[in-house]
Amino acid sequence: MNDFVAGLVRLLLKALVVAMGLVLFASLLVAAMVLALVWALRAGWARLTGRPVTPWVMGVDPRSGFGAAFRSTERWAQGGRGRAPAAAAGAAGTSDEASSHRRTGVLPGAGEVTDVEARDVR
Repeated sequence: MNDFVAGLVRLLLKALVVAMGLVLFASLLVAAMVLALVWALRAGWARLTGRPVTPWVMGVDPRSGFGAAFRSTERWAQGGRGRAPAAAAGAAGTSDEASSHRRTGVLPGAGEVTDVEARDVR
């Protein structure tokens, strides 16, 4: 009797999962059909009124996020808004010294640190 109940519960759970998958599939299919219908009505209305059928486009360029982040770090490095204290101290140095630090990986203001002993990199 115990095996029968366990098998029945397993079968009901499988049926429930399949039903949930079918509901999800049907809802996505209905959403796609509604979107296609809206697009077709829009295109039909544009043709009926003699206007060109314009495609739907993204209003925001997805690549602009990288450019915005890159520009914000550039502004920070040049001493713009939100400047770090280390950058403020390094801003007083010469531009030749600052460019050499960028190339070698030495942080600006590293020469002012007194509580750490330098050691060779392995």
